[in-house]
Amino acid sequence: MRQERHLIKLRAAAQGMVEFTPEVADWVAGEGFREGLLTLFIRHTSASLLIQENADPDVLYDLQAWMDAAAPQDARLYRHGAEGPDDMPAHIKSALTQSHLSIPLGDGKMMLGAWQGIYLFEHRRQPRERQVVLHYIGE
Repeated sequence: MRQERHLIKLRAAAQGMVEFTPEVADWVAGEGFREGLLTLFIRHTSASLLIQENADPDVLYDLQAWMDAAAPQDARLYRHGAEGPDDMPAHIKSALTQSHLSIPLGDGKMMLGAWQGIYLFEHRRQPRERQVVLHYIGE
C-alpha cells in the first residue's frame, strides 16, 4: 500500500469558483498512481471544495447566486463580523458545502464523470491564496 501527500496553492481573484481539475490530474499522472483513493482537503473555513459541472458556466453562476441569497452579506443578520461584512456569510457558505472530497482512482486516472470538475469555491470577496491538501492511498 502506498501513500503520498501534496499541497496545491490556489489563488481566487474574487468570490466564486476556480476549477483546478488539471492541477490534480497532473499530480496524479506524475506520481504514477494506478488504483486507490484520492482525498482533497481545504485548510480554510471561509472557502470550500466542490465537484460540479464544468461544461455550462451558467451552473456555476446559478450556484453562486443561490448561495448569495441563502447567506446574504448583511451585517444586521450576524454577530460575527471580525474580518468584514463578507466574513460570516463566507462561514455559512462553507458550512453548507464541503471541506473535503474523495475521488476514486482507476487505471491511473480520477474516475470523474464526463462533465465533472474539481472546484475551489471561494466565499470571500477579496483575492486570497488557498491551500488544498491532496492525499493518495492505494497501489
